Formats: sequence, C-alpha cells, structure tokens
Amino acid sequence: MDRISHEELKKLAQISQLQLNDDELSSLAHQIESILQYAARVKEIAQGELADEDQQVNVFRQDSIIKTDPEPLLALAPEHEEHFFVVPKIIESK
Repeated sequence: MDRISHEELKKLAQISQLQLNDDELSSLAHQIESILQYAARVKEIAQGELADEDQQVNVFRQDSIIKTDPEPLLALAPEHEEHFFVVPKIIESK
C-alpha cells in the first residue's frame, strides 16, 4: 500500500486551510496511514464476500401460521375498527 508523503500531507493541510507544525503533520500522517490500512482491509474483506456470494444459494423455509391476539397492537393505535387499523385516506378517487 502507498504511504502518504510529507509533501502530500502539507498540500492537504494547505487546501484544508489548516496550519500544522511538523509534529502535528507527523502525528496526522500516522493516523491517516492507519485509516487507509483499515479501508484497504475493509475493501479486501468485501471483495472476498462478493466472491463467496456466487457460491451461496437461496435457503427456503416452510411458512408457518402463528395465531396471535391482535388486541394488544390495536390498543396502541389511535383509531381502529374491529380488527383493522383506521388510517387517513391518502389516495383521491377521480
């Protein structure tokens, strides 16, 4: 991986309108390099996962019906009618 040069860092600081001394530039260079290494590692992992996706297949499961009591959810609604939520009309008819 390429390292960021001292000159590049100075240009970046100048463009960003930052006034940094040599100690700050050195510290910043180490921080930027660690960020770039992390980004490269993330990219490497992501590319590996994309390659693995080609080998994966869909996994299907049987649908199962679970009876539940709608009353606790309906009690949270501002308005309901029988077992349905009442919502404002959003589509106008012609």
